[in-house]
Order: sequence, then C-alpha cells, then structure tokens
Amino acid sequence: MLVTFTSSETGELMMFAEPARILLQAVGKETLGRGSFTREEMAAAAQTLRQSLARAEAPPSEESDEEGGSEPVVAIGQRAWPFIDMLERTAKGGPDANIVWRAAADF
Repeated sequence: MLVTFTSSETGELMMFAEPARILLQAVGKETLGRGSFTREEMAAAAQTLRQSLARAEAPPSEESDEEGGSEPVVAIGQRAWPFIDMLERTAKGGPDANIVWRAAADF
C-alpha cells in the first residue's frame, strides 16, 4: 500500500506503508488512512527524525539475491531524508502551511 504525503509548500511524496509507519510513529503520529501535520508540529518532527537517524547511522548493508550477487538495501534513513526535507521546508511556510497524508486504509 502507498502513502501519499501532500504539502502546501512542496510537491507530493509517496512511500510504501511500512517506512511511512516507522517514520510517523517515530514522531508520535497515529498511522491512520488520513492524517496531518500542522505548521507548529513540523519543525519538532523533523528534529526528532534527524536525532533518531544520527543515533542509528550505520553503513548501508547488503543482502544476497537468488543468483549469489548482492543488492543494496535501502535503509530507513535514506527514505527519511525526503520526508525530513518536506517537514522543514513546509514549516517555513505561511501560517496556513500544512502536510496531509492519505492511504487506502490504516497502516
């Protein structure tokens, strides 16, 4: 399932439900089919994610595919940066700045 984040100040951001769930729960949001961030919540959420990533940074790992080669694994940190950027840029918007998300169901 895909989750679409829409900002009043930037473009859309889409991600799969699992990384979206991890990121939203890290900042204290429920993973409902619809939700939002107010302008006041965004800077704190971005800072929380930055701190979480700084604590968890490790070199990217690799896993073997069926043919014996290796394929890089995309870590949650790599998925978080576009979301952090959206939060920070939207937080600098006007008084009506907001981010909403939509998914087909709760995740």
